[in-house]
Amino acid sequence: MNILMVASEATPFAKTGGLADVLGSLPAALQARGEQVAVVIPDYRGNHYPHATREAYRSLWIPIGPGYLVDLYQTTERNVTYYFVRCPLLFDRDGVYGPGAGFPDNHLRFGVLALAAVGVARHLFRPDILHVHDWQAALVPVYLREHFHHDPTFSGVKSLLTIHNLGYQGIFGPEVLAQLGLDTRFLNPEQLEFYGHVNFLKAGIAWSDAVSTVSRGYAREIQTPEYGFGLDGFLRKHGPITGILNGVDYNEWNPEHDPLIARNYSAADLSGKRECKRAILAEFGLRLDNLDRPLLGMISRFATQKGMDLFADASPLLLEQDLNLVVLGSGDTTYESMFRGLAQSYPGKVGVQIGYDAALAHRIEAGADIFLMPSRYEPCGLNQIYSLRYGTVPVVRATGGLDDTIDEGTGFKFRDPSGSALVEAVRWALEAFRDLDSWVRRMRRGMGKDFSWSASAGEYVAHYRRLLSS
Repeated sequence: MNILMVASEATPFAKTGGLADVLGSLPAALQARGEQVAVVIPDYRGNHYPHATREAYRSLWIPIGPGYLVDLYQTTERNVTYYFVRCPLLFDRDGVYGPGAGFPDNHLRFGVLALAAVGVARHLFRPDILHVHDWQAALVPVYLREHFHHDPTFSGVKSLLTIHNLGYQGIFGPEVLAQLGLDTRFLNPEQLEFYGHVNFLKAGIAWSDAVSTVSRGYAREIQTPEYGFGLDGFLRKHGPITGILNGVDYNEWNPEHDPLIARNYSAADLSGKRECKRAILAEFGLRLDNLDRPLLGMISRFATQKGMDLFADASPLLLEQDLNLVVLGSGDTTYESMFRGLAQSYPGKVGVQIGYDAALAHRIEAGADIFLMPSRYEPCGLNQIYSLRYGTVPVVRATGGLDDTIDEGTGFKFRDPSGSALVEAVRWALEAFRDLDSWVRRMRRGMGKDFSWSASAGEYVAHYRRLLSS
C-alpha cells in the first residue's frame, strides 16, 4: 500500500509533543513492513533537518485566503520520504502554533497544509490511504471529497483521521469558511458546525472514512460526556472508533545501550540501576545517605490534564513519607511555582528542574524507582512505557492509555481523580517496595513488556486493509 500521512509536526524536524514522535516512528515501522509511506508537514522556521532537502515541486497554487504559492521540498529519514510545505508568509515564524491561543491565521496555515498535501498526492506520491493526524490536518478529507471527488487520482483512496488529543479541536469563527473556500451550507451540526463556530476536528470526523485514536481505553473514553469535549455524541454516531496504542522507539529508550545514563543495565543484571539512582540524586543535590530510600520521578507538562492539581492536593501527605522526589517539566506558572516551593521547603528531599531536557529525562527514568503519572486523562502516554523498560515502576491514574499499558503485575493504578487516591496508590507502592524480591520481579515483568512500534504498525496495516476492502 501507498500511505500518505499529513500532520503538523514530526521528529526529528519539528516537535512540540507526542504527535511528533508518532510521525517520526510509525512511518518507519510501516516502511519496514513493506508499505510505502510519505509524510507531509510544514516547513517551519525552526525546523531541524539532519539531511539536506531538495526541491520536489515549485509554485503549487493554493486558492484559499488571498491565495498562496507554495514550494514543496523533500528529504528521506529512516527510509521514509518527508515533504515540507514551504510558505514563508505562513510558516516562517517563531513557534509552531503561536503563543497562547495560537496565531490568529492558524485556520489558513493549516488549510494550506491540507491543500498542499492534496497537491503532494496529485503530483508526487499517489496514495491508497490518506492518514491525517489531529485537527491541523483534518481538512484534508473535506477538500478531498468536496473539491477533488472527480479527480481520478483519488479513485478508491480512503481517509483515516487519528485523534491524538480530543482536547484540541481547531475551533474558529464562522467567517473562516469563505477564507477556506468552503461552502456555508457545511455550517450545520451534522458536519463542521460547533456551537456556531467552525470545528476542524469535527469536520475531519464527518468527512473521513474512519476514525482512530491512540489507545483502546481512550477510544472508549472520548465517546463519553466526561472525556468527549462536546463531541462524544458525534463520535458515537461516526463510530466505531478504533484504538491503536502508540508504540515507543526502543532504539532510543533502552537501558541496555542508552548512552545518556550513568551505567547501562538489563533485566538480567540490574546492578547498573543503583548507579543511575546514585547519579541522579547527586545531580539534583539530594541526600545520598540512604540509597535504599525510594526515589519517585515525574517528567510532565505542568497542566491540569496531567493531574498536577491532584499532585498539589496530595503533596503534603506524600512528602511526609520516607522518599525522595525528582521532577522535570514546565507549563502552567502556578504549578511551576508550586514545584519550586516544594524544592525550597524540602531541601535534600525534592529536586526540581523547570523546562525540558531530553538527556535528563533519560537519567530520571533510569535512576528513579517509581514513576508518577496522575493524569486526569491520557490518550496514550509514553513515559509510563519508558518507565517499564527502565525497571521504574509506574503509579498511574487508570485512564486511557495508562489503563491499557499498566497492570497489577507491573505497576499501581488508582481510579478516583483525587489527591487522596493518589496518596493511597503511592503508599501501596511504597509498601510493596519494602519487599525487595517481589519488587525486582515486578521490575523484570515490566522490562519484558513489548510496546514497540512493530506491533502497532501491524494493527494499522490491518486497519488500512479493512478500509480498502470496505
